[in-house]
Amino acid sequence: MALRHRDDSESRFSAYVDGLTSVIGHADRAGPLHDYCVGLMLPGERKSVEPMAARTAPARTSSQHQKLLHFVGVGAWSDEKVLAKVREMVLPAIERHGPIEAWIIDDTGFPKKGTHSVGVARQYCGQVGKQDNCQVAVSLSLANRHASLPVAYQLYLPQEWAEDAVRRRKAGVPEDLAFKTKPEMALDQIRQTCAAGLPRGVVLMDPAYGSDGRLRAGVTALGLLYAAGVKSHTLAMPAAAGRKRGRIAKQGGGGAEPRSIKDIALALPKKAWRTIRWREGSADWLSSRFTRLRVRVDNRHAGEPSREWLLVEWPKGEEAPTKYWLATLPPTISFRRLVDMAKLRWRIERDYQELKQEVGLGHYEGRGWRGFHHHATLCIAAYGFLVSERETIPPSGPRRAALFPQAALPDGYRPRGAAAAA
Repeated sequence: MALRHRDDSESRFSAYVDGLTSVIGHADRAGPLHDYCVGLMLPGERKSVEPMAARTAPARTSSQHQKLLHFVGVGAWSDEKVLAKVREMVLPAIERHGPIEAWIIDDTGFPKKGTHSVGVARQYCGQVGKQDNCQVAVSLSLANRHASLPVAYQLYLPQEWAEDAVRRRKAGVPEDLAFKTKPEMALDQIRQTCAAGLPRGVVLMDPAYGSDGRLRAGVTALGLLYAAGVKSHTLAMPAAAGRKRGRIAKQGGGGAEPRSIKDIALALPKKAWRTIRWREGSADWLSSRFTRLRVRVDNRHAGEPSREWLLVEWPKGEEAPTKYWLATLPPTISFRRLVDMAKLRWRIERDYQELKQEVGLGHYEGRGWRGFHHHATLCIAAYGFLVSERETIPPSGPRRAALFPQAALPDGYRPRGAAAAA
């Protein structure tokens, strides 16, 4: 039975790679494409080019290394076309478990030891939870409860890089690429995804993105709803106060002024807080204390103040609320559903963990723009196949390389590892 499962999976994998081959250009790229994707899914601590070459062609490691290195670092194939093909093949498998519910904006960091890799700078790196020397990529993923799939992915180019013509030229940064903030990059990705006609969902953002008024206004202008994490000093007014303020203003009097959402939350009575559970965890249901109320948010980028939900989490034992969201979800939405939607960002955090651990998203050791994005695109492609295979893999079986037998390594082979990364 296990052998039949593996044979069926290998057959589906061949069909999957054939689909990618149809958009990758020259026929001589088909072999490296297949081998690179296999290398990403085979067991191994490092998924950089050298150890993957040793695993996919142990009898001719040197020539395989050069072939894969050229394919990922130099090959002039389109990341956009490959990602479009991946979503064409994988989204139906995700949607069999329910409609797309969310568009999740996120970024992910890759610690680096050197200074020459494209876009590397001292900046916040989520992987280590502090400022560090790293690269950061911004992405947009489509998600439901079953899985998420990145549909847009681009390296953030810090301003010091964007304005350095010499470094740009050495790393092969496209000439027409100008500096953009991460929220600006995210809004571009959302616009492109809308233009592609993909299934719509609620845009979910953490405070690094949700606190940007331009981004929230841009999402609304595209006709999308959002549940955006925001910072505690964000200004708002309870909706009733907003109406009162308008009447008083017409009479020439004073009125309620915007306050920080933290102050609004702290002023609420004890009965305003409810314990809500939102999904089943590995051991028990996840739950916490929340309050919600309708507020008016002054956003100079959106014209008139908007009326939206303010959702606040205050776990028991904490001295003050810990998380805040603004949401343009319908006024009729249930309390539990509002919490559940805001918390659906866990999906991308889980899947990014798997992208890094299962298929080596952060293992690329080249320095150039093209190679960085080609490697990420192929990781997303490999991950997409694993997502589409989830329902065929027994719950007790390994997630990844059960699909492929372990290849023998050449005698004496020792990978150089992450120390080579710059």
